[in-house]
Amino acid sequence: MIRRRSRWLAAAVVPLAVGAGALTWTVQASAAQDLPAKSAEEVLSMALGSDVKTFSGALEQSSELGLPELPDTGPAADVGVATALDLFTGTHTARVFVDGPDKARLQVMDRLAERDVIRQGRSVWFYSSRDNTAAHLSLPERTGPGAGSPEEFGQPDAVQTPDQLARRLLSAVDSSTQVTVGPETEVADRAAYELVLDPRSSATLVDSVTIAVDAQTGMPLSVQVQARNQQKPAFTLAFTELQLQTPSAELFTFTPPPGASVQERTLQAPAREGKAPGAVPSQQDSGYTVAGEGWDAVVALPAGSVPADVAGSELLRQATYAVPNGRAMTTALVSVLLTNDGRVFAGSVPLERLQAAAEAR
Repeated sequence: MIRRRSRWLAAAVVPLAVGAGALTWTVQASAAQDLPAKSAEEVLSMALGSDVKTFSGALEQSSELGLPELPDTGPAADVGVATALDLFTGTHTARVFVDGPDKARLQVMDRLAERDVIRQGRSVWFYSSRDNTAAHLSLPERTGPGAGSPEEFGQPDAVQTPDQLARRLLSAVDSSTQVTVGPETEVADRAAYELVLDPRSSATLVDSVTIAVDAQTGMPLSVQVQARNQQKPAFTLAFTELQLQTPSAELFTFTPPPGASVQERTLQAPAREGKAPGAVPSQQDSGYTVAGEGWDAVVALPAGSVPADVAGSELLRQATYAVPNGRAMTTALVSVLLTNDGRVFAGSVPLERLQAAAEAR
C-alpha cells in the first residue's frame, strides 16, 4: 500500500471542475515487449521522478462525461465558458510543443478551425480561428524558485499534457487508493508500464484511473479515468505521437491576425505573507475548504470565487440545471453545485452529497 499526505480531490477534482482545459482520449494501446518486472512503488517513483523538459507530439481525445455541446460564439463572457466546456465534450485532436517550464503551445484542431494556447514567459495567448477571437493573459512577475509557473498563482497550466495531469494525480495518492501494476502496454509507439489507481471508497463516481508510464524516461504517456457504471472511459488524456527534441523557438510567439477581437486580462498574484516563492497555496490562502478525505471528499469555495461575468453567463446557465437553492452540473466523474448565495461545491460524488454539504454550512 502506498501512502501520501496530499488529498486527491484538491489536486485533481478542483482543476477539472472549474476549468482545466485538459484533452482526453480513449487509448488505443497494445502489449509491450518483455519489460523488467517492477512494483507499484517503483513505477510510481519513475513517474514522479521523470525529468523530460522538452518535447513535441500529438494528442487525441474522446470524452464521455455527459456534458452538453454548446456553441463557442456569442458575448465575450460566454466564449471562455464555452471553450472550457467544449474541451470536455466530443472528440478533439491536438499538437503540443513544450520547451521547459515557461514555453508551451497547444493547437487544438477543430473541423475547419483551430484553437491555440501559447505561453512564453509571463505571456499567455488564447486564440480561436473560427471567429477570429483572442485573449491575452499576463501572469504576475515573481522571483525565486519555481517563479512564473501558473500553479504558483493557484491556476492550472495553460497547456495540459499527460505527464502534468498524471503528476497531479500521483503526488496525491494516499491510503484511500489501492495502487497496482497493470499489464505492460504501448502508447505512442513507446513501451510503458501501467499504474492502476482504485479508490477504496464506494461513494465516489470514479471507478479507476490508469496511467501509462514510459519504460525509458518514466514520463507518463496517458491518463485514463473510468467512471462507475459506464463502459467507455469517461476521461483520458494521451499522446499518440511523441518526439523528445526541443521545438522551434518561433512556435512560442504569437501575433493576433488582422481584425481579431482581443481581450486583455491580468492575473494577480495572491498575497502570501511569510511564504517562500513557489509555495503551493494552502486552503487558507485560496479560501477553499475540504469536507471529508480521499476520492469522495467535497471541496467548497466561498461566495465570489467565480467571476461575475462567468457566473452570469448564458452558456453556463445552459450547461447547468435548476435545483433547490441553486444550479447544478453533473457529469460522469464530477458534480458541481452553485448556490444562490454564490458558493461553489464540487467533488467526484453524487449531487446529493454536495447539497448536504451546502446545507451543513
